[in-house]
Amino acid sequence: MGKIIAVANQKGGVGKTTTSINLSGSLGVLEKKTLLVDADPQANATSGVGLDPKNTRNLYECLINDVDPRDLIIHTENPHLDILPSHMDLVGAELEMINLPNREFMMRNALNKLRDDYDFIIIDCSPSLGLITLNALTAADSVIIPVQCEYYALEGLSKLLNTIKIVQGRLNEKLEIEGILLTMYDTRLRLANQVVDEVKTHFQELVFETVIHRTTKLAEAPSFGETIVMHDAASKGAINYLNFAREILQKNDLTNISNNDKSISF
Repeated sequence: MGKIIAVANQKGGVGKTTTSINLSGSLGVLEKKTLLVDADPQANATSGVGLDPKNTRNLYECLINDVDPRDLIIHTENPHLDILPSHMDLVGAELEMINLPNREFMMRNALNKLRDDYDFIIIDCSPSLGLITLNALTAADSVIIPVQCEYYALEGLSKLLNTIKIVQGRLNEKLEIEGILLTMYDTRLRLANQVVDEVKTHFQELVFETVIHRTTKLAEAPSFGETIVMHDAASKGAINYLNFAREILQKNDLTNISNNDKSISF
């Protein structure tokens, strides 16, 4: 049975979609059958793997029209990576779901049908704490929280952690924090190192060892509709996300890699 992981932070521009796309792609490269679920109406994860959001059936149909999610899944160039696309219509889904019974559980009901087909299901959440994101957290087994290595790194994080606690108490008692991922790290900035130290001091073992560097290749890969490992497998960004995928596998006891061999460095 596959594990469902939501990638969430209500603060925009922290690397949620970049992490969702490239973690999924890296898990695929490591031969773990992975489904990327684009739960953001902006549909950047959908275009980021080379699809046109305007011309694909999408998550909206699954949530609102009760279409079987298997009929909406699209295969990517990575043989171990599939995607359940998004569309701008998802903006209206929250309004349509408000008066529906069990509205918080609609995504869980849909994704549970797919658990046996995948090792991992990664949900790219929108930068809000609305009903779609609440659905994602209710459906998920755990949540990854990307935090950028910038001045306002901890802004809003306490609100998200409080939301997670509410979801644990009322909707999904099994929800865990997979970890906090530090992103957009620039070695040239003293501030970046201060943020890393501050986050690790506050959250200790919750912080992943892997840190995602800010790189040009990582930023340009979505414009080619490619994950970073498909765009440039030798780049620092690709190595960062492959290391992150290995860390996820180790944390879930899905690899026999030793501690000495668990990451690649330059």
